[in-house]
Amino acid sequence: MSSSKNVLFIVIDQLRADCVFGDLAQHLELPNLRALMADAVTFQRHFSVVNPCGPSRASLLTGQYAMNHRSVRNGTPLRHDTPNVATEMRKAGYMPMLFGYTDTSQDPRAFHENDPALRSYEYPMNGFQEVVEMRMEMSYPWRSYLKQKGYDFENYTQVYQPVSAEGSAPKINDPAFYRAEDSDTAFLTDRFLATMPAHREQDWFAHLTYIRPHPPLVAPAPYNTMYDPDTLPLPDRLADADAEAAVHPFLRPTLDHKTPAGNVVGFPDLEPTDENIQTLRAIYLGLITEVDAHIGRVIQFLKDSEQYDDTLLIVTADHGEMLGDRHSWSKFTVHDAAYHTPLIIRQPGNDARAGSVVTHPVETIDITPTILDWVGQDIPNSMDGRSLLPLLRAEVPQDWRQYSFSELDFAEPTEPTLWEKALGTGPSDSALSILRESRFTLVEFAADLPPILYDHDRHGERENVAEKPEYQSDLARLSRMMLRHRMKNMDHTLSLVSITKDGPRQHQRHRHA
Repeated sequence: MSSSKNVLFIVIDQLRADCVFGDLAQHLELPNLRALMADAVTFQRHFSVVNPCGPSRASLLTGQYAMNHRSVRNGTPLRHDTPNVATEMRKAGYMPMLFGYTDTSQDPRAFHENDPALRSYEYPMNGFQEVVEMRMEMSYPWRSYLKQKGYDFENYTQVYQPVSAEGSAPKINDPAFYRAEDSDTAFLTDRFLATMPAHREQDWFAHLTYIRPHPPLVAPAPYNTMYDPDTLPLPDRLADADAEAAVHPFLRPTLDHKTPAGNVVGFPDLEPTDENIQTLRAIYLGLITEVDAHIGRVIQFLKDSEQYDDTLLIVTADHGEMLGDRHSWSKFTVHDAAYHTPLIIRQPGNDARAGSVVTHPVETIDITPTILDWVGQDIPNSMDGRSLLPLLRAEVPQDWRQYSFSELDFAEPTEPTLWEKALGTGPSDSALSILRESRFTLVEFAADLPPILYDHDRHGERENVAEKPEYQSDLARLSRMMLRHRMKNMDHTLSLVSITKDGPRQHQRHRHA
């Protein structure tokens, strides 16, 4: 192996972990991801530290918990001076190339009020060179490509609507109007493969972000009907939505607002029948298989260009998707499926660990420190995550975390959300935190709301045991653990710096692993 050090960081939007390993995985064809897993290390307890898209990517790329970067909603600015993987990789001599999007809301203090950067939460994060713009609500290069290929559409929404080949009323699993070779997934991959050959002469860092399987759930043929809905397991849920809502007051607005109809364009009255739910789940799985096919093309390029053994290859997701579990859709909830994501890392020179699985809890904030550590760049004190290099070597630090931690903000400063109205909360206390041990999950709220405690040795997310007398000691212990976690991880940007007569002196929070 040469001394080259390339990094390819692939993020698949809204991909559940159990589609890669777990109950749903056995129903999917994922030949390329499974081949990569056999050649890499897979982390089975990997969780996003925040939802939805913008906040999750802010944490993923800055290595910070949301309680520190505070870009807690789509549209909430990220401070312009926050270190991130791109700014720090530049310090290591890399040009951070972005193929896709970061969903970053820019700091209005750093831009003129008329700047287009302040009109979209999908702006690129500071430090990245946007090679291909591929944003969900914009995607101008792909739109132009479709028009150049002869596709006729009056507005962008039509791109996400299924169409009937016979010209009749469409069904939800009819195909997209574009061919598979012209899909957004194919287009992004084509542009990546067309760009990268010239970069072989120097070390490179590329962030490749696939929108799919993020809704709207529409897939080109053959992926739209690749999986038979009747063969898929039903969602994990109680008897009906009312039973789920009775578990805790927070859940009712989620169940009312995030419905199957919101996951497909053109069907506003779609009923949440089992037939419709299973069909949407089948489309979701088809989109994942489509992404797998194109990741296979990317990996083959690395091999054909003799760069595979020089490249740190990371595949993960920004967050999960409920997909009908708990009668819920999307990711705006407290349940594991919305946060549990796959993480696969192939590290050059780590052949002895090929195919191994790590079961220690890790978080999305660990990925950026891992990349920086691998290229030999210092990890800023602002980053809360830790390098995974020891775990890749099967060396578990004695002080490694025993739990994972996530957050969710359910406010909107400009207009109260359904959750604020239903719960009587405001912009500053419409937030929750989640702590997950191997047995228990604790959800605590900033507002004066009762906690949620799930016992996974009992009924898991089907039952809130927080008020049961026999669980009060567990509730108190986990509450103290959550408080200590927040106290230990308060913003360290400058807290370890001392101003002395000889100038500033800094204690390094992170050491190279």
